[in-house]
Amino acid sequence: MAYNQESIKPYSQQGEKVEQVEAMFDGIAPTYDFLNHALSMGIDKGWRKKAVKRLGIYAPQNVLDIATGTGDFALLTAKLIQPESIIGADISEGMMEVARRKVEEQKSKLGSTKITFQKEDCLKLSFPNSSFDAVTVAYGVRNFQDLDAGLREMCRVLRPEGHLLIVELATPPHFPMRQLFWLYSHVVMPLVGRIISRDSKAYSYLPATMEAFPQGEVMEQILHKAGFSSVEWKRFTFGICTMYLAKK
Repeated sequence: MAYNQESIKPYSQQGEKVEQVEAMFDGIAPTYDFLNHALSMGIDKGWRKKAVKRLGIYAPQNVLDIATGTGDFALLTAKLIQPESIIGADISEGMMEVARRKVEEQKSKLGSTKITFQKEDCLKLSFPNSSFDAVTVAYGVRNFQDLDAGLREMCRVLRPEGHLLIVELATPPHFPMRQLFWLYSHVVMPLVGRIISRDSKAYSYLPATMEAFPQGEVMEQILHKAGFSSVEWKRFTFGICTMYLAKK
């Protein structure tokens, strides 16, 4: 099944989405962290922390962080859960270069957790079946070229009864936050993003995928279809962000 966000591409309807997303994130990598936290007014840090603490109940020891970007979620997981190892996977080497520098800078805060990064296609992961206790992905699944295939791959590399944690931005479901968020994401985000990142299209693409991405009960059914036995989800801050926790 095709989902609306799969057909939205950053730059042109010509060519593969995955290649354009890679080029986009390589381009905005130097300013990504600043813009990400500034545009969310720092609220995203609280969303991440709540989600990681929920996963921490299961004490996973081997974690795969898909669409790891600049490594914020991997670093937070290391600090809060302290697993044995975390592999951060992404298609953008530019983003992971930033992540590697951050790991070096924060090494003293990471305890014994080993964090490494490698380039991966989320639709064709290189890892064997049942390799990880947990798979995480923060603000990345809406960029998948094939959502069903990406979720099946994450299910495949999880051990039986392992957990998938997804944190994703969403459109608030109710008035007036829905209308206010539309104004913010369609006017403020593209303007500020264009000025700071110098990419005139990246910060229009990102809110467009947020609006098109399946949410709530629909996403719950998609996760079941991908092979997960149970799914719980919770909205944060009037529905601007949603956490999904699925068990294989």
